[in-house]
Amino acid sequence: MAQEGGPPFLLSLFMSLLMLSSLCGCHPRSPGSIRSMAAAGHVSNHTARKVSTIAAEVAGYADVAKQIIDLAVFGAAQNRSHSRLADFTDTIGNRVSGSHNLEMAIKYMYNAMAQDGLDVHLEPVKIPHWVRGKESAEMIAPRVKSLAILGLGSSVGTPPEGIEAEVLVVQSFEELKNRASEAIARIVVFNQPFVSYGETVAYRAYGASEAAKVGAVATLIRSITPFSINSPHTGLQDYQDGVKRIPSACITVEDAELMWRMAQRGQRIVVRLSMGAKTLPDADSFNTVAEITGWQHPEQVVLLSGHLDSWDVGQGAMDDGGGAMISWEALSLIKDLGLRPRRTLRTVLWTAEEQNGVGAQQYYNRHKVNMSNFDLVMESDLGTFAPVALQFTGSDAARKVMAEVVKLLAPINTTKLEAHGEGTDISPWLQAGVPGASLHVADSRYFWFHHSEGDTMSVQDPRDMNLCSALWAVVAYVVADLQDMLPR
Repeated sequence: MAQEGGPPFLLSLFMSLLMLSSLCGCHPRSPGSIRSMAAAGHVSNHTARKVSTIAAEVAGYADVAKQIIDLAVFGAAQNRSHSRLADFTDTIGNRVSGSHNLEMAIKYMYNAMAQDGLDVHLEPVKIPHWVRGKESAEMIAPRVKSLAILGLGSSVGTPPEGIEAEVLVVQSFEELKNRASEAIARIVVFNQPFVSYGETVAYRAYGASEAAKVGAVATLIRSITPFSINSPHTGLQDYQDGVKRIPSACITVEDAELMWRMAQRGQRIVVRLSMGAKTLPDADSFNTVAEITGWQHPEQVVLLSGHLDSWDVGQGAMDDGGGAMISWEALSLIKDLGLRPRRTLRTVLWTAEEQNGVGAQQYYNRHKVNMSNFDLVMESDLGTFAPVALQFTGSDAARKVMAEVVKLLAPINTTKLEAHGEGTDISPWLQAGVPGASLHVADSRYFWFHHSEGDTMSVQDPRDMNLCSALWAVVAYVVADLQDMLPR
């Protein structure tokens, strides 16, 4: 159950930790660091160095990269990230923004990473607190049928007696516009076909406001997924300013198509909808930060990340427990091998990513003054299935460096570098010109489970997570230990 106030344990914990130093001198210097100590006082420029020189420097990390891969995939750390994720999600469950479960998740991860020997601290933020409440929907004409629904994040609720109205089924915003006169006092059902998540999600985000503009009293949105076993998929919706706010929920692909077929036959469809959703005052929360401090340039940072919050269904194992765990595991692997890079490795477990990345935006606002010291920002938030490639956004010169770095991943056959590093939480940094990377995985099944009750540990594969952890650790460590930062 969500609680209305802020998290008292975390507030007191944060205050007690505020004065602690994050410096750590417990890790020996790595072989790559020792080799280049002679150049420590010389700041060179990648643009002035030949590609062959950079390639030779990166190739010098082949042995270290293999050690990391062997530990993650075949050694003592094998399956560790999967086991950690199972313990975490089985203990905490789902973790929606503002909830008691999210508070407990932050406490859990703070303690776990501190016990792992990492330098851990919390950074306070304010986050939205939306509560689903009780909800139900039933088609009462032309026949009686229960409809599986999930209210959409930030939606208002219905009146206590619910809403009973005729249904207008449309397949696009254009059709809604053309049939605007039919939408007055109706519940609009959007039965839009799935094209891609990036394109089709507009119906979930803006469907309620578009329907309200033409007089609708509520919206039911076909779930944004290419595959369904009568499973509704939730997510955030976004009311437009100046437009009446009407209740909005997702329904299953099957029920959306059922009502479309009935409408095509000319049948009158009536639905009764009840939603107890409400938005409470913003809650106190934290981004959870763990570090291995750099031995030469501790102020310079390679950032790895995943988000700790989820929606209030399933376990949030895939979205984004896996990304959070491999971002912790990467630091564990480096620590276990006794490595300490030239720059600081910083794992950030974001809060409230599902609410448009508000936790990460506040982190950016706090740290952008030191933007020149952020070498690379990394985010894993599209699942931790078998890795296919590293996606990268940065200058041409930086891309040449990263193309050499991924060659070190030959033992796990993920040497491909693709364009377009992405992620909600790192997007402010990318827009500001900081190099960014994301994990491309074999994600064809991702949206089958996304934001649904199906997002559980059963989706996760331990070997896939081993491979993702190895990739994440090798890339982060090598970039953090190179003589130069990535060129902007």
